[in-house]
Formats: sequence, C-alpha cells, structure tokens
Amino acid sequence: MKRALIKIVKYLLVIVTGLILLIFISGVVLYKIADRSIPELTLPGSAPGLAQMDGYTSFGESALRKSEGDLWELHLKGNPSQRGLALGELCREMMYRQERAFVNEIRCMIPSDRYLGFLKYLTIIFNRNLSANIPREYKQEIYAASFACSSEFDFIGSAYERQLNYHAAHDLGHALQEYMLVGCSSFGVWGRKTADSSLLLGRNFDFYVGDDFAREKIVSFIYPQKGYRFASVSWAGMVGVLSGMNETGLTITLNAAKSTPPITSKTPISIIAREILQYASTIDEAFEIARGMEAFVSESLLIGSAKDGVAAIIEKSPGGTHLFRPEGDMIISTNHFQSEEFLNNSKNQKSIESIEGSHSMYRYKRLEQLIEQSAPLTPAAAAATLRNHRGLANKEIGLTNEMSVNLFIAHHAVIFQPQKLLMWVSSSHWQLGAMVAYDLGRLFSNERPAGTPSLSALRDELAIEADSVALNNIVPLVREYRTRAAFIQDAVKEKKEIDSVVTERFLKINSHYYFTYELLGDYYLARGEREMAAKNYIKALESDIPSPATGEIIAKKLKSIKR
Repeated sequence: MKRALIKIVKYLLVIVTGLILLIFISGVVLYKIADRSIPELTLPGSAPGLAQMDGYTSFGESALRKSEGDLWELHLKGNPSQRGLALGELCREMMYRQERAFVNEIRCMIPSDRYLGFLKYLTIIFNRNLSANIPREYKQEIYAASFACSSEFDFIGSAYERQLNYHAAHDLGHALQEYMLVGCSSFGVWGRKTADSSLLLGRNFDFYVGDDFAREKIVSFIYPQKGYRFASVSWAGMVGVLSGMNETGLTITLNAAKSTPPITSKTPISIIAREILQYASTIDEAFEIARGMEAFVSESLLIGSAKDGVAAIIEKSPGGTHLFRPEGDMIISTNHFQSEEFLNNSKNQKSIESIEGSHSMYRYKRLEQLIEQSAPLTPAAAAATLRNHRGLANKEIGLTNEMSVNLFIAHHAVIFQPQKLLMWVSSSHWQLGAMVAYDLGRLFSNERPAGTPSLSALRDELAIEADSVALNNIVPLVREYRTRAAFIQDAVKEKKEIDSVVTERFLKINSHYYFTYELLGDYYLARGEREMAAKNYIKALESDIPSPATGEIIAKKLKSIKR
C-alpha cells in the first residue's frame, strides 16, 4: 500500500513538473514570436523646431495652445510620421505627466517591482499580435510620437512598445469594467426630442485611472492627407479616438459592454473608432469599416450622422458586428448590447439575464426618464442630463454610485450637434465645469498658410455654463469622501483603530451610498466588533446596490458573522 502511494505521488510530481515546464516553454515561445517590429517613417531631412506665435506653440504646420480649464487644443497636419512627430514634440511634457500618472496608478495596484517586471513579459505575450492588427498609418503616428517618451519608464518596455500597449490597456480597462475602471453613458435624440429637430448627442466618458490622469485633456484637430478632417477628445499620446466628430458631421463615442477576459489582443477599439472617424461619413460606411476589423473586447459604438439625421449603435465584439437602429427619435447606450442578433442568440442567455439587474440597465432607465422630462432637448439640457447624479425618480442613491449617470469619475463629457458641426467639451471637474463650444465648420473651412496655426474653433458665446452649485457643494464632498475611504481601507488592511470622529464624518458625507456601510462593516469586522459590522452590512444591503454580484459579496460577509 505504501509503495503504491509513493508511486502515485511520484507520477503526480512528474505530471505537475511536466505541466509547469510546458507552460514555461509555451511562454518563452510566445514571447519570442511576439511581433516587436517597428514601422518605417517618412520624415523630412531636418526636423522643424518649436516656435511661439499668437499664443500657440508650433512645430512645422502643427500647433498647440492652452484652452479653457483643463483643455488643450492640438492641431496636427502632414503625413502620419509628421503628425506623430509633432504630437510628441508639442506634448512631450504632458505625455510624461500622463505616463507617470498611469504608472503610479498601476504601482498602487501592484506595488512590487518583481510583479511589475513579470507583468511586462505577460503583456508582451498577450499583445504579441497587437502590431499586426493596427493599420500602418496609425503605427507610424504612434512610433513617431514615442520619440518624445521619457526613458524613466523603460523598465516597462521600449517607448514604442509602451505606447502601443497603452492603446490596448484602454480595452483591458473596458474588459475589467466590473472593477470600476469604466462606466460610460451616452444618448442621441432628434426630431420631436430636440428643440430644433436636429440631431443632438451627449456622452460621459467614465474611464478612471486616478484624478492626475484626467488633469489634462487634449482636443485634437487632425488634418490627415487621406480621409476626413476630424476633432477628438483624449489625452497626450493617444492616437486612437474615444469621442469625436469629423467634417461631414459623423460622430463616434465608445461604451464598454460586458466582456469575457480576452486571451490575446486584436485591434484596440479606439483604433477602430479612429478608422471610422477618418474614413466614414454615414452610418452604413461606419458599419462596414467596423465589420472589417477584429476586436478583442465587446463595445458599443454610438454613431451620429448629419447625413442620415439619426444615430445608431454598432455592437462590436470578438464574435461579430451588429447594427442596432432604434425606432422613434431617441437612442441610449450604457454598457449592454440591445440588437436582436444579440438578444436572440442562445449563447448570450446568461449575459441577457444579468443585464436587467445591472447598473447599466438602471442608468439606461434613468436616461430615458431624464430625456422625457427635459424634451425637447437643447445642448444645455443635454449637459444637465449628463451632470445628474441622482437615481430613478430623483432618488438619492449616494455620490459616486455606479447606478448614476454622473459617477464623478468622467475623464470628459462631450455634446455634439452634427448638422451644425458644433461640439461641446467639458473643461474641468469631470463634466461639471463650463463646456467649451467648438465650431468645426468654421475651423475646417478656414485654412491658413503653411507654418501658421489654424483659425480657432472656439465659440465663446455658445459655451454652456458650469454647474456652480455642484462645484461649490458636491465636488468638495466627493473629494473628501474618496480621501476618507482610502484612509479607512488602509485601516482595515492594517487592522488599525481610527477615531470615531472619522467614521462618523465618513458616514455623514455619503449616507445614501451602499459602499459607505460596506466599508464601515469591513472596518468593524477587522476590529472584531461583529455586531457593529453586521449592522452596517445590513444597512448596505438595504441601500441601492449596482449589481447582484456586489449584493452577494456583502451578503456572504454578513453570513460569515452570523455563523
């Protein structure tokens, strides 16, 4: 019996060792075959220098200037290599600050340098086919821009590899939406739903990688040699498109849909959006472009079209591409698919069942409610809709709740009037600051001589005023709440006692939010105060919780106390 047992253990050890060796060899092979090639650039013999003129910093035909609040205006001209080089030279300092903020946030999640080094190799393996799935034009832009990257972060990878991977990181953030990296709510209205019957769209881009990451936003005006000129809103170094409108009045915004963790990268969604914005003028053209490219996460692309006079949603996933056209004069996009192809596919049954109780469906219903209450909408009414933080029927559900249209995490908010080629962009404090108006019709129809910046697109008289009440009364509370929450979370990890004044203030700031009670429950449980922990968990379960999964987690904590 003993010999048989020893024999079994030996066989198991051989099998386990073999599996580990197989995984290691597979990893090495995948790492070695990863596409790490760099594109050829087409640049002039001598690069132009930076020059100051009329409030702009220029680099050849491209230019940068400070706009309102946190916004910068960037005008990029020339071939892809020239545009990329200008992007890097003009935004060098911002690219450094942006990368530092991103890396610092990653360090907060993964404080170990050893694990970060391991993550570098995993990223190379995961993104081994990334370069092959990005059109040459955009790779040239990214590569030329990477010349301006700091060597401080070379431990992550070369400058070009980092910039490529950051475009894919945005998609991975969407795949991890359950971890609160993204939310996003958007809508389009026309006909009887707008004051002038023309198409009107609004969106919150809820991609959160810390406040420092969102401190500087760039409104880019791109003048490509091929395709349509367009404007987009993003951050320094981003060649892809997150929110934008082109000179034909075609708009695009992105909303994450529930995705399974991908096993390899394809084309980043922002690159697909860039291709659409640069080369499409109608919904059908946009759909054909999307259908011809492969994605590795699921995403809803809300397309507005001045030529069509309506909006539609392209539902893009690793499994296919579908077009959703609504009936009536309104379309809403949060974080779930709506097309018949998706709903009628038996493979999606679990996903469909999870939609009804999700924060995505709650925000969808809240947007329906807000639009009906405000119709016919104006741009100012659209801004008010995007800024609303309350729940259904104006219920208080707590600040920063995922069920809110306004989670107080938006990198930016935008509003479009495609048929007028007007675009509004939030200038600061998420979507609560003044929304700056840009007139793309005026901008793109007035070219200046080479070497001088383009005419400013600003329309000061059309700007939407800041929400001064929220800025003065709510923003300070949100910031204080997040600071205190981080302090209490540290106390939970260290099982450290904190003054009751701190917990009382924390509760008072945000007493309608389920997480306030969940975190206090965690604190008391860590301190061994089981009765107080149970009391707070019960209160959390009685509050508005954004998903059944979150409720189950809290219920399990409560059950563990009552055993």
